[in-house]
Amino acid sequence: LSQSMTSYFILSKTFIILLCLFHTIDSQSQPWSPLDAPKELLQMLIRDPFTLSLASTDFGHIIHKTPFAVFAPSSIQDISKLIKFSNSLPIPFTIAALGRGHSVNGQSMTNDGVVVNMTELNNNNNNNNNRIVVYDDYVDVGGEQIWIDVLHASLEKGLTPLSWTDYLYLSVGGTLSNAGISGQTFRYGPQISNVHELDVVTGKGDLVTCSTKKNSKLFYAALGGLGQFGIITRARIALGPAPQRVKWLHLLYNNFSTFSEDQEHLISLDGIN
Repeated sequence: LSQSMTSYFILSKTFIILLCLFHTIDSQSQPWSPLDAPKELLQMLIRDPFTLSLASTDFGHIIHKTPFAVFAPSSIQDISKLIKFSNSLPIPFTIAALGRGHSVNGQSMTNDGVVVNMTELNNNNNNNNNRIVVYDDYVDVGGEQIWIDVLHASLEKGLTPLSWTDYLYLSVGGTLSNAGISGQTFRYGPQISNVHELDVVTGKGDLVTCSTKKNSKLFYAALGGLGQFGIITRARIALGPAPQRVKWLHLLYNNFSTFSEDQEHLISLDGIN
């Protein structure tokens, strides 16, 4: 009986300890209060159910996460302030950048954190043209811009980015956070192989310019890093001459070996892009 009572008290004590532990973990994971945020950030935090529902899914429809709020920045500095505010809390909240919402595995979502709606940089920018500036052999473009607009701006000077995605209504920061694969990849590599320089807001809230020679670790981490090493706010992308004419052939195959042989043959030919 004594041994049974001892076991009972041990189990009871263990249960109480675990209950207290779970309560502590649960209380720590509760959403932070927006009242803690500085006033200039508070007005940019959106919490209406419709906006939150839009930010709780992506193109893949595999993972669903509900953020505590959606952030509508008016400048890059606002994003930096948001990250620094999070870091100032005893338990920082998670932050995810959202472009056009075409991620497939929840990369642009967060539970009880804040989703940064990068497209708001367009809505709050009176002169959107200064976010796409074309030079002789490269273009400086905001991470929130979409590729179709980059194409239109560069074509005005007879230029074009070297590597694309097959669908052009994607954000620059979004595809550079993945890889950017297209029909030109066999010749020029993915989009992340054609970037000269980036501006990245890091996990500390610092705006850092990086390239292969300057802050190179951050440069290579941000490119294809799925947004885990910072938020891309500007990219300097390589340009080349745009072809005057393009011929597009749509061929149907019922034999994969024949298809792959023809594909390799076309790739080996000069002038095929």
